[in-house]
Amino acid sequence: MAASSQGNFEGKFEALDLAEFAKKQPWWRKLFGQESGPSAEKYSVATQLLIGGVTGWCTGFIFQKVGKLAATAVGGGFFLLQLANHTGYIKVDWQRVETDMKKAKEQLKIRKSNQITTEVKSKAEEVVSFVKKNVVVTGGFFGGFLLGMAS
Repeated sequence: MAASSQGNFEGKFEALDLAEFAKKQPWWRKLFGQESGPSAEKYSVATQLLIGGVTGWCTGFIFQKVGKLAATAVGGGFFLLQLANHTGYIKVDWQRVETDMKKAKEQLKIRKSNQITTEVKSKAEEVVSFVKKNVVVTGGFFGGFLLGMAS
């Protein structure tokens, strides 16, 4: 009975050589699946890393410089406003500030109770899809961005 339930399977299956199949696939497809696409097929890995690294470094360097400038401007402006307030040039209506803060808190509570909008979800899905499709360029960009921020 055991022999009849197993049946005769000879000649019904095709052997698949996984070693040959794996050699034909790029490493990023092995790691991230078939969705890794456009730039991964057009350029070599070294070119992708170079493009991503250079653009990331430039972005990080500019981000660092603009961030320092913005922090200096905001801090300096806050310092000047406090100085003007203490010397009497500016009079702050603290009751109005308090009522405006209460209104802002109520609006934040209303927005917090709602779920994430579909626009945000679709944009997040686009970003994830782009990162999957361009994983080498994205990795080079983030590495270059961190180097740009450090320099």
